[in-house]
Amino acid sequence: MKEVLVIYYSQSGQLWDIAQNLVATLDKQKVNITYYRIRPEKDFDFPWTQADFYDAFPETFLQLSCALHPPEEKILEKKYDLVILGYQVWYLTPSIPINSFLTSSFAKQLLNNTPVVTVIACRNMWLMAQEKMKRLLLDCNAKLVGNIALVDRHINHISVITIVHWMMGGKKTKYLGIFPKPGVSEADIQGSAKFGVPINKALLSNSYGDLQNELLKLDAVHIKPLLIQTDKRGNILFTKWANLIIKSGASENGKRKKLLVLFKYYLLFAIWAIAPLVFIVFLITYIPRYKTIKREKEYYSSVRLKNN
Repeated sequence: MKEVLVIYYSQSGQLWDIAQNLVATLDKQKVNITYYRIRPEKDFDFPWTQADFYDAFPETFLQLSCALHPPEEKILEKKYDLVILGYQVWYLTPSIPINSFLTSSFAKQLLNNTPVVTVIACRNMWLMAQEKMKRLLLDCNAKLVGNIALVDRHINHISVITIVHWMMGGKKTKYLGIFPKPGVSEADIQGSAKFGVPINKALLSNSYGDLQNELLKLDAVHIKPLLIQTDKRGNILFTKWANLIIKSGASENGKRKKLLVLFKYYLLFAIWAIAPLVFIVFLITYIPRYKTIKREKEYYSSVRLKNN
């Protein structure tokens, strides 16, 4: 039997649904599946309060770890043929629980010299988060062999409104009866079963060299060129904000709370005022940058890591 470990952290349950559908098409007569949900000692509540949502920003972006409950011994004692790692993107970065797991001693034990397929469920921007993920996996001596990114397919400003309704309200429903449901669509969640077919083939043959190309044929990754630049620029600005806020102290610190309020309004301004200007600049420079954009799309669709 081939041994597959599904590692995930999901607040709303969306990522759990995707993971279950994805492995549904694996050959159960030849593949044994084990699930491991990452459990922080102090978990993150869902739905979020506004205060907690913004307070998580600096630690998330700076990739600081939280304490975790270790996996059960029966999980640690096995050697796995493949790991499927499902993660959320918080503030253009793998979530705190996922980052904490990947910097732990038990991650290095479980992932050492092991093929890994990453599965992302997020609003729309995941490119730089996946670059950070590639480096975390490299530190664990893991082999990234595939990536699947499922996103909210609605336009950026619509998805901003609906994701806030979901994250703060806790219900994946239409907002005000007129906005679409937030998050990854039900069709895409159910359709994630199709990705299990090439994964199953690669697993049973122990040949992963062409897996990402096979996943791409199934629309596992869709790159929007505008979001490449937006993601990169966002990381530069978030670096300044995160370092400024973290220096102000712990969550209870009054100065930190004031800075987080400023960050909140900056974020709103960036989304509603700066983003449209970035879009106009992108359109103006699209033709001169066409070859660069094409190279970037090819790279971010792959499982390669620059300079490695």
